[in-house]
Amino acid sequence: MTAPGTRAEASAEDTDDLDVEEALALVRDAHREPRDDSTDDGAGQASAPAAPSPGERPADRHRATPWPQAREAAARAARSRARRAPVSVALGDALGLALAAPLDALTDLPSFDTSAMDGWAVAGPGPWQVREEGVLAGHAQPEPLTDGEAVRIATGARIPADTTAVLRTEHGRIDAQGRLHTTCEMLHGQDIRPRGQECRNGDQLLPVGTLVTPAVLGLAAAAGYDTVTVVPRPRAEVLVLGDELLTEGLSHDGLIRDALGPMLPPWLRALGADVIAVRRIGDDAKALQKAVTRSAADLIITTGGTAAGPVDHVHPILERVGAELLVDGVKVRPGHPMLLARTKDHQHLVGLPGNPLAAVSGLLTLAEPLLRTLAAHPAPERYTLPLREAVHGHPHDTRLIPVVLRGDHAMPLHYNGPAMLRGVAAADALAVVPPGGARQGEEAELLDLPWATAGIGVCFT
Repeated sequence: MTAPGTRAEASAEDTDDLDVEEALALVRDAHREPRDDSTDDGAGQASAPAAPSPGERPADRHRATPWPQAREAAARAARSRARRAPVSVALGDALGLALAAPLDALTDLPSFDTSAMDGWAVAGPGPWQVREEGVLAGHAQPEPLTDGEAVRIATGARIPADTTAVLRTEHGRIDAQGRLHTTCEMLHGQDIRPRGQECRNGDQLLPVGTLVTPAVLGLAAAAGYDTVTVVPRPRAEVLVLGDELLTEGLSHDGLIRDALGPMLPPWLRALGADVIAVRRIGDDAKALQKAVTRSAADLIITTGGTAAGPVDHVHPILERVGAELLVDGVKVRPGHPMLLARTKDHQHLVGLPGNPLAAVSGLLTLAEPLLRTLAAHPAPERYTLPLREAVHGHPHDTRLIPVVLRGDHAMPLHYNGPAMLRGVAAADALAVVPPGGARQGEEAELLDLPWATAGIGVCFT
C-alpha cells in the first residue's frame, strides 16, 4: 500500500457487472478524441493528464457520484438510521451539542423584583430621608419603605415593598440635613426589573435543535438548570492504514511521516465528534476487518486503501462484512476515491484517500454532513465570494481549493496538490470550483474551515 502523499487517487471494482448502458458508453469513449484532463499541479500550473492508476476500471469515472449529491447522500445516510437516544449532561459538558428537549423556564426571570442599578430605592416624591442600613444582592427581603423614605441599594438586590423607583447614584445628591434629592426627572418604576420581566415559569425559552452556545449555557443556568437534555456527540474511530508510516522523526528508507494520524482526530472533534480511538492498522487485512467489525463508533474513518492496489483492503473488507456501499468515488479533486458505506444499522464508514489534502476533501465532503446530521446541527448557510484570481478546473469534476478571505474576495492559495497540506494550513476556507474552472471575479461557494469562524477554543471541545 502506498502512503499519504503517494497513494493513487483511483478506485477499482471488478468489470464483470457492467450494465449495457455503461458498456455502450465505454465503446463511445473509446472512439472519441482524447480530451484534455489537465489539472493544477499545486503550484498554479496546468499539468499533463494523469495516466490511469493501477487497478482503475474504466467504469469508475461513470460510477463516481457528483460532489453535491455525495454530500446529500452523507446527510441522508445519517437521517436514515435509528434516532439516537437523548442524554442528560451537566451544563459544563453541553457546549456545542444540540438541545433534544425544549428549554423551558423553571422559574420566573427575574424571580423577584430587583434593582437594575446601584443607587437608592425611594418611596413617594422627594426629598427622601435615607435609612442608615443598605440593601445588598443576595440578602433576604428588606423592610418595606414608607413615603418620603429611601434606602441605599445595589444592582441585583431585592426591591423593598412599596418602592416607587430606583434613583441612580449619579442622579442623586445628599443635602446638609442628610436628605436625598433627585437631579433629574424620575419616572415611576424606573430602573426596577419586575419579577417575570424576561420570562415566566414554564415559558419555552429555546426549542429543540438549538445549538448550545456559551450564551445558551448562561440562560439555562439563570433559568434554573443544572443539566440539559441534548443529542449526544457522535462517536468516531480513526483507523490509520499503511506499513510505510512513521509516527516520529524524519522520513527515511522509503518510510514517511504520517500526517493524517495527528490531523484527523482534532479535525473530527472540530466537526463535533467524540474520537474514541485512533488505531494504526498497517497493511493488514485481517486486522482491518477485526477493527471494523468490533468498532462501537457511530462513524469509522479509514485512511488510504480505497483504490485497487494489492494491499488496498477497504473495498474487499466492506464486501466481506456485508456493508452497503452508499458512495463509491466522488467527482471531486482532490479526493476522487473516497467512499461511504453503511457497516451496521447504527454505523457508517468513511474511507478517505491517503493523500493529505485529498483526505481533507473527503472529510468535508462525506464526514462533515454525516456528523452534522447525527448531531442534529443545522446545515451551514451557503455563501459565496468572488475569486481574486482565476482557478484552473477539472474538465468533469468539482475542485476544492484552499483560499484565504481578504475583504470581500477569496484568494486562491498555491500548494493545493492532493499530497500537500501547506495551502490548507494557511487557509480560511475551501473554494468549490465547478468543472471547467472559474474566472477571476467569479463567485465561488466557500466551505469554512471550522476553526476559521468559531475559534479553536470553541471548536476543540
